[in-house]
Amino acid sequence: MILLRLTLRHARPYVWGIVGVVVLQLLSTIAALYLPSLNAQIVDKGVVTGDTDFIWNTGMTMLVVCLAQVVTAVGGIYFGAKVSMAVGRDLRREVYRKVDSLSALDVGRWGTATLITRNTNDVQQVQMLVLMTLNFMVSTPIMCIGGIIMALREDLGLSWLVWVSVPVLFLVVGVLVVMLLPLFREMQERIDKVNGVLREQIVGIRVIRAFVREPFESERYAEANLALTRVSVKVGNIFVLMFPIIMVILHLATAAVLWFGGQRVDAGQMQVGSLTAFLQYLLMILTAVMMGVFMVMMIPRAVVCAGRIDEVLSTEPSDAGSTGDAPLPSSGRVEFRGVTFGYPGAEKPVLSAIDFVAEQGSMTAIVGSTGAGKTTLVNLVPNLYTPQQGSVTVGGVRVDALTRAQLAGVLGLVPQRPYLFSGTIRSNLRFGRPDATDDELWEALRVAQADDFVRAKEGGLDARISQGGTNVSGGQRQRLCIARALVSRPQVYLFDDSFSALDVATDARLRAALADATKESAVIVVAQRVSTIREADSIIVLDDGRIVGRGTHDELLETSETYREIVESQLSLEVA
Repeated sequence: MILLRLTLRHARPYVWGIVGVVVLQLLSTIAALYLPSLNAQIVDKGVVTGDTDFIWNTGMTMLVVCLAQVVTAVGGIYFGAKVSMAVGRDLRREVYRKVDSLSALDVGRWGTATLITRNTNDVQQVQMLVLMTLNFMVSTPIMCIGGIIMALREDLGLSWLVWVSVPVLFLVVGVLVVMLLPLFREMQERIDKVNGVLREQIVGIRVIRAFVREPFESERYAEANLALTRVSVKVGNIFVLMFPIIMVILHLATAAVLWFGGQRVDAGQMQVGSLTAFLQYLLMILTAVMMGVFMVMMIPRAVVCAGRIDEVLSTEPSDAGSTGDAPLPSSGRVEFRGVTFGYPGAEKPVLSAIDFVAEQGSMTAIVGSTGAGKTTLVNLVPNLYTPQQGSVTVGGVRVDALTRAQLAGVLGLVPQRPYLFSGTIRSNLRFGRPDATDDELWEALRVAQADDFVRAKEGGLDARISQGGTNVSGGQRQRLCIARALVSRPQVYLFDDSFSALDVATDARLRAALADATKESAVIVVAQRVSTIREADSIIVLDDGRIVGRGTHDELLETSETYREIVESQLSLEVA
């Protein structure tokens, strides 16, 4: 039912194309069914009687019918291909948009590998089933019903051969489908596993090579690949059995027609032309059933794939989003009120009872040990995660009441892992503001201390950036991401450990330039280096998900033991 509902919903916009397929397939099948009857007439009325003119005239009729059958068959396949490709395109687009609407927690729960498989391989299986359905399942029933009628017109005495051979074929199909369904489900899961291992190895290739773990990772991939191969072989074994069994049934049916039909011809109960026509009709019926069998063999896998696709499409995002009715924030003032957040399945919350305010025109720094919850706290501001308790507001408006577009116009985020997209420096900088001028791009690069290396590149702003920014250094990637946030000119800047790859001198110049560029915005900075945030207007100290200190650098040195430990790990108290 899921497969039927999914395909009907996406095929509905192309109903006229489907009507065209049905009409053309109907005409093609009628033409194909008419040809054996004409051939029988040539044998009985032309060859037997020696009427050459009748043979020529009927032969010309057969030629015209044959040409019509070819043209209509080609037309049906053409429209069927267009409809099926359109259905596949729309389904992929819907899955993509659904994944894009999911929260970071939802995407993490599904996993990247399976989401990619569901939007590619699974959709392709459904798309191929639609193609096969339009090409065969329209003509197959017409061919079967029409072939039975035409065969019975030729001779009723041999009709029992039809009623025996066709049910036998359907019985074979039913058994094979029952055997294939669990194997196809396992196959899709194995494909997920192969994609997951391969993606992990590609992303972590530097770590793998640094620790000389290529043999171990090769073994992991070999195991996943072997598991997929074993399932595929099981499926292949069933397919190998299918066609020989079908061919045995076809040959036995042919032999039975010739044996019993020959006896009827010898007894004068049937003409030779009718026998040849009956044999052709029976073969056409069984061939149509065979093509239907081939298509039906695809149904179990398509059913599994449709179920996996529907799981994604029917998922309600844990963050339901907003309708956009809330007013836009009037300022960049960020406020956390009693915020508690924990990841699904975690023993305890990552953040507990977080209360603080980041005023517009000031810098608020977040510091703490590894695992204290700094990045999670920053991700709550753009509503990447939704707190279980409390609220996060910007300009007095709850962030979960704003749409993504509204949040993007208010917030500028530089994540802990800076990411650039394939394209040019210009396209990456304009990611958040497509209408930015070149002068604005260069100004953002100047503030981010990135203009020198960009000017040195061939093409300048048009220099190519590879996927993920792998053709630039870590420090350059960080500075380009900072410049991208500056181009948007948001009311709130979120820097999640965004200066870690910079040397001390570049860090100092960047902070000095940022202070002037962001003076009218609220700035929240997560940093590991104390030197980066010692001039902040307010420093929040996190420990085990709770605020254990707040104040300026000098105040915290006096009042917060946790902060003093962080400082002492980097500087001596005398230098501090």
